Amino acid sequence: MMTNGHWFGEAAGRVLAVAFVASAAMVAPAQADERVAFRSLDGALALTAYLHRPARAEPAPAIVMLHGCSGLGTSAGPFALYRDWRDFLADKGYVTLMVDSAASRGLGQTCTDADLAARMWKERPADAYAGLAFLQSQPFVIADKVALIGWSQGGGVVLETIATHGLGRPNPLPAQDFAAAIAFYPGLCSKTAQAAHLDAPRGTWTTSIPLLVLQGEADNWTPAKPCAAFLSDTQARQAPVTFQIYPGASHSFDAPDMPIHAVERYRRGDWAPIEGTNEEARADARDRAARFLAGRLGAKAP
Repeated sequence: MMTNGHWFGEAAGRVLAVAFVASAAMVAPAQADERVAFRSLDGALALTAYLHRPARAEPAPAIVMLHGCSGLGTSAGPFALYRDWRDFLADKGYVTLMVDSAASRGLGQTCTDADLAARMWKERPADAYAGLAFLQSQPFVIADKVALIGWSQGGGVVLETIATHGLGRPNPLPAQDFAAAIAFYPGLCSKTAQAAHLDAPRGTWTTSIPLLVLQGEADNWTPAKPCAAFLSDTQARQAPVTFQIYPGASHSFDAPDMPIHAVERYRRGDWAPIEGTNEEARADARDRAARFLAGRLGAKAP
């Protein structure tokens, strides 16, 4: 495969898949998640992930999925939120790769430890590109049709990753960069936070990668107001960004069957994050995400 410089060849050469790789000429039946491992871009860390392939014979578009600060899941597997989106995306014909950034570093939740959270903000954008390299090395993936999706902390990592001068972006970039990105109720979604984390002047964040942001208006964990102001500012600079704010929706509004509740284990004094399903917002988000991805990746449901 022709590449832009040597980055892709080096990164792909470091990919160590634990999963078997089927020939693109073979029919790939729908299968359970498969644990895979691949090296970080600098080769220093073995990243683990869950790979899921839809039932289709030909190569497919793919999605790198980034979890929130609570982690990807437990020893039993990913949380229901990520399983639900995996199944939805697989039904649309996408390969999915859920990167377990926390467990790969021997960490649990990083929501309540400022030092661990800072480490994740700094290191996870490179995880996204390691996931991209892994997927692009597989014969069952269309290399120029890979998107990035993140939730909460993972959504903030999306913003860091796709910024024109973002963290973790290889130099030179791969021949095929992410084709699209979606951020659900992202952390760091403000002019101040992005400027601080990217060490750039306020009001200069931009991207060339089409981005969709989906946010709840009642979110008290990753607030909607500064996020909407930040995104409107990027639109004024002609960045390909669209967003939707859902009235009455809290954090994790797209989770399946989650009652609205305070997350007591993350309480700080009188404040605790509120999360839970908002069925109207969840349905609209799934529809918007499907149409956004189809327009940029062109998946055809099996």
